[in-house]
Amino acid sequence: MHIKINKIINKIAKEEINKIKLCAKYIADSHLNYGQLFLFGTGHNHCLAEEALHRAGGFANACPVLDDRIDFSRGIKEASIIERKSGISNVILKKYNLKKNDTLIIFSNSGVNKMPVEAAVYAKNKGLKVIVILSLKYCKSIHKPNSKKIYNIADIVIDNHGPIGDALINVSQNIKIGTSSTITGSFILNSIFVELAKLLKKERPFPFYLSSNLKGASKHNKQLEKKFNKRN
Repeated sequence: MHIKINKIINKIAKEEINKIKLCAKYIADSHLNYGQLFLFGTGHNHCLAEEALHRAGGFANACPVLDDRIDFSRGIKEASIIERKSGISNVILKKYNLKKNDTLIIFSNSGVNKMPVEAAVYAKNKGLKVIVILSLKYCKSIHKPNSKKIYNIADIVIDNHGPIGDALINVSQNIKIGTSSTITGSFILNSIFVELAKLLKKERPFPFYLSSNLKGASKHNKQLEKKFNKRN
C-alpha cells in the first residue's frame, strides 16, 4: 500500500504543482478582496471538506459546507442516494450566501454525481472560482447518458491520480482495498494551504490556526475567530 500511495503522491507533487499554486493565488486574491473559501464534498469526500475547519495549520477563512444530507448523519445508504439526486446542492449552498469574490473547492473522486456537479454549476453562476479535486482517470471512465462531468465546469481541475474505483490493492476475489482519494485529497488541500500561506505571510494576524496546545495559541486563535466568525 505505502509503495503505491507514495508513488501517487510523488506524481501529484510533480505534475499538479502549477495548478496547486494557481489555486493558492485564486484563494489569496479572494481572501484579500474580502471573499471566503468554501469547501464542498458528499459522502467520504465530506471528510475532506471538514479537514479545513479550525485545525492546527488550517486556514482561518475556510468554511466547509455542512448539512446532514451530505454527510453520514442519515446513514450511508441514504447519503449514497442523496448525492445522486438533483436540486439539493442549490438548496444547501443558498444557506451560505455565496458571493462572486468567494472561492469553492469541490472534492468529488468520480466527478459525475449530481450533487457536486450541480454545486459547481451553482457556484459558477454566482461568479465564484471553482476548484475541483478528483480522479480524472476514474471520471473519464464513467459513461452516463446526458450527464455532465465536473471537470468541464471547473476553473481548475487537480487530478488526484487515483485509479478507477479508488482502491489500490487486489487481495482476493478481484476486490481491491486500500483507497487513495482521502489520503491524496488531504495532501492536495494542505499543499494548497502551504502555497497560500506563502502568499499571505505578511498579513496580521497570520490567518492560519495554531495547535491549541502550543504557547500563545489561545490568543492567536481567538483573534482569528473574532475576525472570521461572521461568515464562518
